[in-house]
This record gives sequence, structure tokens and C-alpha cells, in this order.
Amino acid sequence: MDLALFDFDGTLTTRETFPDFMRYAVARPRLLAGGVLLAPVVFGYRRGWVAGNPTRASIVQVGLRGVDAACLRGKGETFARDVLPAVLRTDAMARLQWHRERGDRIVIVSGGLDVYLAPWCATQGVELACSVLAERGGRITGYAGAQCVGEEKVRRVRALCDPQAYAAVHAYGDTHEDLAMLAMAHHRTYRGRVMA
Repeated sequence: MDLALFDFDGTLTTRETFPDFMRYAVARPRLLAGGVLLAPVVFGYRRGWVAGNPTRASIVQVGLRGVDAACLRGKGETFARDVLPAVLRTDAMARLQWHRERGDRIVIVSGGLDVYLAPWCATQGVELACSVLAERGGRITGYAGAQCVGEEKVRRVRALCDPQAYAAVHAYGDTHEDLAMLAMAHHRTYRGRVMA
């Protein structure tokens, strides 16, 4: 049995789904106000002046802090069922199926949010390591711990299993936030191309 590690956004999907989920889940007045408030941060991120982690943390704080957690989980389930299937890459899903048919252990390792990735992974019968939202008193408070990107992806995988216990490790990613995970694999695929 091999271990197969898949990034989600941009690897299994045609685009980033975090912004899609925020537009889907956040109430329109809050979304509009947040768009204005966060415009400098988003502009800085797109220009490469602001890193991804603080950008996403700011978006989660403005968009989700104080939101009813049970309601958000319900929206995550609906998003996973109704929205995600339309943005999945056929070739990447075929590769995931190839690993499934071989009997490999498959883990989605993503900076995306648990509220929509957990229900999607449950329907696919695969494991998940991702960014998790914290809650207190039934309300979202922000991220619970580190976002699952960069070196954190490696830590999360090692918390789940011992990669050395597998005959081979396969990893699939599409951004610099996946490179640490790719480096731990025997077989690496970056943006759909096999790496040396």
C-alpha cells in the first residue's frame, strides 16, 4: 500500500474554493462591508506584499467571527454537495480514483476549511488534514491553530501516519504552499506534471 497526498484547491479543483465558500456562506451585508474593509489586504496579497496566512486569517475574522457554528457547518455541507462537484478536475479525480483502486491510503491535505472539506471527504471515503475553524459558545472565533499550508502540511501528515511505513509516497500540489509536502514524497506531481 502506498500513501497518496493531495492538495485540494487548484490541484483537485479548477480554482481556489476558499473565496467561493466565503461568498457562499457570508451574509451579503457583511460580505460587502468586509470587501471594503479588507480591500487593502487583498490588494497587498495579489501584489505579493502580504502573505497568504495573514490574508486568510483576516478574511476569516471579518467574515466568520461570531457566526453560528452549526449554521456554518450546514452551509459547508450544502457547499460540498452542490458547489464543489462543478469545480473538480476530471484528470485529478481520475488520479485519485486510480489510487483508490490500488488500495492506497488517500489523504487530502489542504489549507481549505474543515466545514466544507470534511463533508466532501466523507462522501469520497478519503482522509483529511486541513485548516480548522475554532468555536466558543457555538460561535466561530477564527482559526483553531495553524493553517494547514507549507511546513504545517508535513506536520499534519506525520501526525496522521508514519510516511516511512508505506512502500511509496505520492504527493500532488500546485502552489509554493505545497512544496514542503511534495518534498517528502517519492513521486511528486506539481500542476499536473511529474517532477524529477
